[in-house]
Order: sequence, then C-alpha cells, then structure tokens
Amino acid sequence: MLKINGERLWASLMAMAEIGATARGGSCRLALSDEDKAGRELFSHWCREAGMSLSVDAIGNLFARREGTDPDAAPVMMGSHLDTQPEGGRFDGVYGVLAGLEVVRCLNDLGIQTRKPLEVAVWTNEEGARFTPAMFGSAVFTGIMQLDAALAVRDIDGISVAEALQRSGYAGERALGGAVDAYFEAHIEQGPILEDNAKSIGVVTGGQAIRWLDVRVEGMAAHAGTTPMPLRKDALYGVARMIQAIEVLATDFAPEGLTTVGELSINKSSRNTIPGLVNFTVDLRHHRDEAIEAMEQQVRARLQAIADGRGLNLTITPHWISPATPFDAECVAAVQHAVDALGYAQQSIVSGAGHDAIHLARYCPTAMVFIPCVGGLSHNEAEDVLPEDVRQGTDVLLNAVLARAQITE
Repeated sequence: MLKINGERLWASLMAMAEIGATARGGSCRLALSDEDKAGRELFSHWCREAGMSLSVDAIGNLFARREGTDPDAAPVMMGSHLDTQPEGGRFDGVYGVLAGLEVVRCLNDLGIQTRKPLEVAVWTNEEGARFTPAMFGSAVFTGIMQLDAALAVRDIDGISVAEALQRSGYAGERALGGAVDAYFEAHIEQGPILEDNAKSIGVVTGGQAIRWLDVRVEGMAAHAGTTPMPLRKDALYGVARMIQAIEVLATDFAPEGLTTVGELSINKSSRNTIPGLVNFTVDLRHHRDEAIEAMEQQVRARLQAIADGRGLNLTITPHWISPATPFDAECVAAVQHAVDALGYAQQSIVSGAGHDAIHLARYCPTAMVFIPCVGGLSHNEAEDVLPEDVRQGTDVLLNAVLARAQITE
C-alpha cells in the first residue's frame, strides 16, 4: 500500500489558508470573489508544476488533468471546493482538493502511470454562502440544475453569477458534463462522530436527505403602546412558538432527525412596532427519505396550527430538496479495502452534510473518505484537524483511486 507525503500536503494546506485568512485563524474565500480567484490561481500553479493540464467549464468548475495511457478511458476524478463560509475554516473543502493534488504528486514521485486519466475538480460555489443554492457548480455539471438558472442567480449586492464569472475570469469553454469513470472525495467529517469514537477514517456509505423550507408568517403591524395584547396579531411571537415546535419535532425523529432555523428576518422592524411580517428558514435532515417526508408534513401541520390559533397567515415554500443518496458499492469497497490494508482505525458513516459528491453520485460511481475534525467543529474559524489524520485520509484516497484507475506496467 502506497503512502503520500504528509508534510508536503500540510504545507500546501497552510499556504492556501493564507489566502483570505481571517483575524481568528480561519478563511474567507466566498465563491468567485477575489480571494476565491487567488486560491484557484495558486492551485493551478501547483497543478502546472505537477505536469497537469487545466480546463474550466461554463459554470466555473476548474479541472486539472493527469493523462493516462488509455486515450479512450474516462477519468477517475477527485476533488471538492476552495470557496468557504464568510468566517469559515482552513480545511472544509480545500482538504479534498489538495488531497487530490497530493495523490498526483505522489504518483509523479514514484513514477507510477495509470491506465485511466486522473482529474482533480474544484467545484464552484459549494458552500452557497454568496450564491444560493449551495453546490450548484456540481449540480450544473451533472445536469441537476440548468446552466441559465445558475448564471441568473444574484448575491446580496445584486451581482449575478454570470457577472462574477466574467469578473473572475472563470467563465470557461469546457463542455459541461462528460464521461466520468468514478469520483472520490476526501473531506473533514464536520461533526464529532469519528473523534468521539477514536477513529481516523470514516468510510462514507452515502449522504442523508436534506430539505430546505422558506417560511413566511404574516400578522398585522401595530403600535406597541396602544394595542391591547388580546387584540394583537404579532408575527414574531407566533414565529417564536413555531421555532420551539420545530425544535421539539427533532426529538420525535431522534436520533437521525435534525432541525435547524438558520435565518430569521423581521420586515420593517422597529422597537415600538408589533412585527407584522416575519420570514425564516427551516433545515430538515434525516438518513431516510420517508422519514424526512414525514418531518416536513409535521412541520406544515404544527406551524399551521400555531398560525390558526393566533390569526396569522402562513406560507411554506420548498427551497431545496436533496434525497438520501447511497454511494456506489464498488467505490465504497475500494475505500474499505484501502483502509483495511493500511490498518487505520475506521468506521462506516453516513454524511450529515451536503457535498458535491452527493450530486456526483447520481451521475457516476462515487465514494467519500472522511477524517475527523477537532471537536467536530466546522463552518467556524476555529475548525481544525490533526496532520496525522490528514495524511492517513489521503493514503486511503490514493490507494482507492489507484485501484480504480489501474496501474500500468
């Protein structure tokens, strides 16, 4: 079993972290921003040094390619993303990209050639922090989202994806999609399970179902000092009860059921005006599609009951749906064989977060490799990993990819 150069990979991670570095040790590289462009350019420089060719498609996905000996073979692809949350960590996404690069660097060091070509992908806007929905680079690549719809999305400043691609120089000409033999993505777990169980590797068997809902609650704005409490239609007090109900709902679907209210806005808010209109978001997650369907129906029923009891108008609109996604059995087995042969502490795990691999799994054979993150913390400037876990995860990636790409004599 082959092993990568852990010190080189760690040095690359630290160099990338300097781009968009935040005051508290994190990273801020919003999709298609100047910082994201700088990160892509550094990655591209390293890829050219490794003898790889580069191409960009119409949604800005960046691909670095190492040719194989079979010109007709579809590539074995690795990758993740370089964009971050506004106050993100140094490893979310970037680890998967640079682990893919380290696989290529290691093969160059050892003089190993593969029959199938290798590609490392940098997917556009995985985080969804600047443009929504998240992961639309891989969604457009796989045909899940139409290119025109993605290009028309605008950020909070009114800048469209099409404009941001032009400004950054990443409106590419490579054809969307194309044949992919298999896709492998290395990633930090972004949760506490591996660390709590003292495991270095998570063999990911699939991704859980995710549903995002947009909720609008309309009451009646009125004077805070002249309107008696029994006569009020206070949208915010109603929403407070709704949020409490959503939290309680998670206990009914424990332990896999998860609920989150991540955004809340009061329309035309004023300290002496009763809130008349409130919007908030709901994030539902579960391992099984039938369970998340039941969760959504319960959200709708419980919130409607609260609205009716308070004389409020309620509108719930689906924003994004990602069904539960099993990964390819052969690719998962390749990861499992690699970690078994290397002798690293490991366990099977279902991904709790959305990843580009979820989209790719509906397009080509796909698997993921997880490594622990300290305290299970992610989407935070304090996000951290251990160098030894970084190395071991990439060792697993290397050997799983080689099993698929086939070494030539």
